[in-house]
Amino acid sequence: MEGEPTLRLRIFDLNCWAIRYLSKRRQERVRLIGDTLRQEGFDLVLLQEVWSEQDYSDLKVKLAGCYPFSHYFRSGVIGSGLCVFSRFPILDTLLYQYSLNGYPYMLQHGDWFGGKSVGLGRCHRCGSHSPFAFHLQLHAEYCRDKDAYLPHRLVQAWELAQFIRHTSKAADLVLLGGDLNMHPEDVGIRLLCGWTGLRDAFAEATRFEGCKNGCTLVPNNCFTDKSELLPFPLGIRIDYILYKVTGSICPPAVNGRGEALVSPPCPLTQAISSFTVKCEELKTTTGPAPGMDIPFSDHEAVMATLHIQRQGQPAGATLGTADLALADVVTEARTEVGVGLRAAQRQRYSSGRMAVLALLLLLLQAVAALGTLAGLGTEQPFPKLSFCLLAFLALGVLVLATGLHLFHTMEVKMLHGTEDQMWMALRALQERP
Repeated sequence: MEGEPTLRLRIFDLNCWAIRYLSKRRQERVRLIGDTLRQEGFDLVLLQEVWSEQDYSDLKVKLAGCYPFSHYFRSGVIGSGLCVFSRFPILDTLLYQYSLNGYPYMLQHGDWFGGKSVGLGRCHRCGSHSPFAFHLQLHAEYCRDKDAYLPHRLVQAWELAQFIRHTSKAADLVLLGGDLNMHPEDVGIRLLCGWTGLRDAFAEATRFEGCKNGCTLVPNNCFTDKSELLPFPLGIRIDYILYKVTGSICPPAVNGRGEALVSPPCPLTQAISSFTVKCEELKTTTGPAPGMDIPFSDHEAVMATLHIQRQGQPAGATLGTADLALADVVTEARTEVGVGLRAAQRQRYSSGRMAVLALLLLLLQAVAALGTLAGLGTEQPFPKLSFCLLAFLALGVLVLATGLHLFHTMEVKMLHGTEDQMWMALRALQERP
């Protein structure tokens, strides 16, 4: 109905940086986050990097009065770190773990052990609106100049975009919040927004209050590694709240300089939407929490206020000239995935060759040992201790190299599969009249 009252939805998103035994003042900050959320009364709270289930349980108890519905997404070895709190009933949830998520031997980064994932929560209808909330964190970018994880992050962005497109068809409103670990102008963000039609709340907000350009990782945060932000004196924006109403066609998003970043939504399907959604206000925290000497986290929180209303007449989708722009984005992403594919193939070859060499060494030792036992040699060619140590070393190298070869074989298959999917999407875009 045209006169149906507007639904006002307040969303809070934060990467909590709550790593047990490692994060500074973790327990104090978790308590502070819980106190603030209880006072503010948001409708939906999306938290990342809550790695301790005890921290989640403490928050659940503290917030039970104002957020009676919550869920913790379990994944990987140490967990996904994702949890959601809601004023509305959560009808069901789904967790999808990305097929590629870094390397298990990069222990100092730890992304592989966290099992980076996207969590889906379907909330109970509020009035006539049925929101779907996607909650996620993508692989971190540890070195922008030599980003070895870019292909993995692009695979994650593509899988996320496909996941959203195929699971949100029954939703009136789609929300996505989390730490995407990508700058607004990066190809992964352009691919995600262009393929799904998601709007950036920062770009769409009528009012904004917070860090300049909406940055969520800023140098003046006491928990931030200042050396990582030397090329970015104002900080970087990597935490987002994105949204769309199903079937809507959105104008291009812009970065902090007002430059267009993404094309309108995926032109492969036409749909109609009977809802309008507008970001009335977007805020970020700015350093220490009120009355405290520490911030909530090394990331700034993002808070959005959305207004949703049913239209009197459903609006049909108009496609325009988005196909070529989106095709360019998919081509750029596919090129980067191809670079990662060739690197993975080289690593697979190197680990396979190492496994073969270790196996040959073991076979030579076995032949020498059998020859000695059969009396073909007068004496042992090597001291027994050295012979045994060499055998154990060769066995260890064989096991490790075989494991790496299997891992990189799976990596090659996932990258190759994503490249093929992007090629099919690109061909569909190019063949449209």
